[in-house]
Amino acid sequence: MLIKKIIAREILNSRAQPTIEAIVQLSDASVGVYSVPSGSSIGKHEALELRDNDKSRFRGLGVLKSLTTIATVLAPKLIGRDAQNQGEIDNLMISLDGTENKSNLGANTILALSGAIAKAQSASLKLPLYQYLAKLRGGNMHQFQIPTPMFNLINGGVHGGGNLDFQEFMIVPAKAGSYSDNLRLGQEIYLSLKETLKSQNQLTLIGDEGGFAPLLYSNLEAFKVFEEAIATAGYKVGLDAFFSLDAAASNIKQGSSYRIKDKPVPLSASDLSEFYVSLNEQFHLLSLEDPFAEDDWDDWTGLTAKLGSEMLIVGDDLTCTNLARLEKAISSKAAGAIVIKPNQIGTISETLTVVTRAKEAGFKIIVSHRSGETNDDMIADFAVAVGADYAKFGAPARGERVAKYNRLLEIEHELS
Repeated sequence: MLIKKIIAREILNSRAQPTIEAIVQLSDASVGVYSVPSGSSIGKHEALELRDNDKSRFRGLGVLKSLTTIATVLAPKLIGRDAQNQGEIDNLMISLDGTENKSNLGANTILALSGAIAKAQSASLKLPLYQYLAKLRGGNMHQFQIPTPMFNLINGGVHGGGNLDFQEFMIVPAKAGSYSDNLRLGQEIYLSLKETLKSQNQLTLIGDEGGFAPLLYSNLEAFKVFEEAIATAGYKVGLDAFFSLDAAASNIKQGSSYRIKDKPVPLSASDLSEFYVSLNEQFHLLSLEDPFAEDDWDDWTGLTAKLGSEMLIVGDDLTCTNLARLEKAISSKAAGAIVIKPNQIGTISETLTVVTRAKEAGFKIIVSHRSGETNDDMIADFAVAVGADYAKFGAPARGERVAKYNRLLEIEHELS
């Protein structure tokens, strides 16, 4: 169906910051609405998120320039085009931007339309969005699975106000369970964790992604609190639930060293590597995300050689959903898994291409939300569409996180 009308407006995300919501109407009256998430821990190789930088409104974070760009630059070029040609439309917007990192028009500007067009065409074809996105990727439309959720139950780093050095302390259910059972496990451990923290006279305030942000003495203490909470909830570590960590190490690097609460002196990359080895010996991590700064390729390769057979070494800031960065990670054997975030690259088509290449290389796929989210649940459909191994949607709390988890429940029901 042809694109008939495009509207864009400024709305707020879960961090009280402006973002773009795009509405695309097709010639058969089908409508797609998509709102763009925003990260707080942003890799320097991510495509650029365009902001107004007008300090007189929203502290400079407004997106009126993007709305103007959509109305005057993009909409005139897209109206009248066939929405089924997602790749052609995305490539046109990329060419209109003309920069490597979408710094001219903004990745958020382009993604707003890319996502809304995909949702509109899905509605026109009367296909569930996950089926339509799978069709776009050329995948099997009859073998869908619900990814295993990775629950970020303790928020640290920039997500938790600097209470802990590492950014995400996650609980991951055993893959053998059904999604609904896995969601129940996450919810029960989440509430048990709240009780555990209260019993230790800890604050139970929550961070950006719905997890708790306690003032613990060390990063290791977070895992010990997890152990108690899991046992109290009636589950067993290593059988029912596993630990994962997003170190977001670019944020803890100062000069050539890393600083964490657990050690009194700055750590070299080698020292930090040994810390991870010790951490794994104690807690048997399922995955370790962004263990080193985003351009320290040799350190990544060394750690993957050392621990890659025991856990997933996951690239996020390292790879930034960018095909060139992924190719380097593959060739240098710097990781074994990749985090996928559409707003890191700026179009649905490019994101699908990165997923396909990562799968070809044998990488595990972790589809992720961002810390600044809206109630848009497209990312849940995307995770199912691409056959993601895992999905990171934060804690099973806060409306913008729960919207994604509940959408996966809907899809599970459809598939059953």
